[in-house]
Amino acid sequence: MALAKRLTQFILIALVLGLITGWALNYAIDDGSPASAERLKSIAEYLSIVTALFLRLIKMIIAPLVFSTLVTGIAHMGDIAALGRVAVRSLGWFIGASLVSLTLGLIIVTALHPGIGLNLPIPPATAASGVETAAFNLKDFVAHLVPASIFEAMSTNEILPIVIFSCFFGVALTAVGDKGKPIVRGVEALVKVMLQLTDYVMRFAPFAVFTAVASALAEKGPTIILTLGKFVGSFYLGLAILWTLLIAACFVIVGPRTRHLVRYIRDPIVLAFSTASSEAAYPRTLEALDRFGVPPRIASFVLPLGYSFNLDGSMMYMTFATIFIAQAYGIDLSLGQEITMLLVLMITSKGMAGVPRASLVVIAATMSMFKIPEAGLLLILAVDHFLDMGRSATNVVGNAVAASVVARWEGTLDPEEPADIEPPHAPSHRPLPPAGSDHF
Repeated sequence: MALAKRLTQFILIALVLGLITGWALNYAIDDGSPASAERLKSIAEYLSIVTALFLRLIKMIIAPLVFSTLVTGIAHMGDIAALGRVAVRSLGWFIGASLVSLTLGLIIVTALHPGIGLNLPIPPATAASGVETAAFNLKDFVAHLVPASIFEAMSTNEILPIVIFSCFFGVALTAVGDKGKPIVRGVEALVKVMLQLTDYVMRFAPFAVFTAVASALAEKGPTIILTLGKFVGSFYLGLAILWTLLIAACFVIVGPRTRHLVRYIRDPIVLAFSTASSEAAYPRTLEALDRFGVPPRIASFVLPLGYSFNLDGSMMYMTFATIFIAQAYGIDLSLGQEITMLLVLMITSKGMAGVPRASLVVIAATMSMFKIPEAGLLLILAVDHFLDMGRSATNVVGNAVAASVVARWEGTLDPEEPADIEPPHAPSHRPLPPAGSDHF
């Protein structure tokens, strides 16, 4: 049995075992007393150590993987015009997908009104949510587009500055021609090394999935999901509709082979869902797209950009959660206010990769503009982890679709590789052709 298929099965088994273990711990210990709650919190913290270590391993490889794949991809595009064309097409898709995601969240929450009926009293104006809204603003976003130091950007895993530097570096390598070929070969070798390192890191994924799910369920218990069941259920219904729209759009543009796309990216989807981290799925998504037929020169350019500009699940969540909180407090927003909110979120959501709890930060900053109590975030904090699982998986789907669509627009989709076959010692990756080739 292929390694990729076994890993997916192990992750699914770990997910189920984590659910059972977390539920059993909560049922056995939780008696409603503060002492039991404190004990469960302590157990969850110990369990989450494994998850934290795995996510740190992922963060360890993200920066060099993004840099090496992006630089090599640009170097193999052959000319600056091709790079500009891919960038424009990628950003065009990102803007369209963002508008669809935000609008869908607004429509679903307005139609199902999960917050109506809670009738919560308006809290004092001084009440806070505990989320630092000052951590994200447009000024800081623009200021950090260009890194003061690439080493600083890599040490903090700021994806967008790494992308900016990598683009300049790749373009410069192309401009110097033959003199830059030794560096290109060195970066190509780095790609191989990072993909092999990714293979090693991913073998720890089932352990991280087990502890992530078990710790969340042990501390929160299943009752918290039932308490806000309508909110959670409505949001997941919205995500299902968003998946359908994204895959349908991909089918229209890419064609019948789209039906295989989810099969290729099932591993990163499950990983992102289990760990509630889109970042954890980045290496596997890159590999899955390569096997689906998206040329690495395109996938390695579109995916890093997507982590800053195309987090579809997170964007849908922002409109959904903001309107839900307004409904819970009985605050009526006019259609004009809702449209204004959508446009504000469209702008402020960009570049949120690398910001801790970015969705909540952007929501908190937006709520104050529409006189919605910031303390309302406390309503959703309890179930935010379970919602983050869904939106992280959706982010993977959105970026995979984006890369496939851009590749089709470029007319460079390669033949598919078998989805269930993988070399036993390293991730699948096509040989790197000479610089200037149309199919890096």
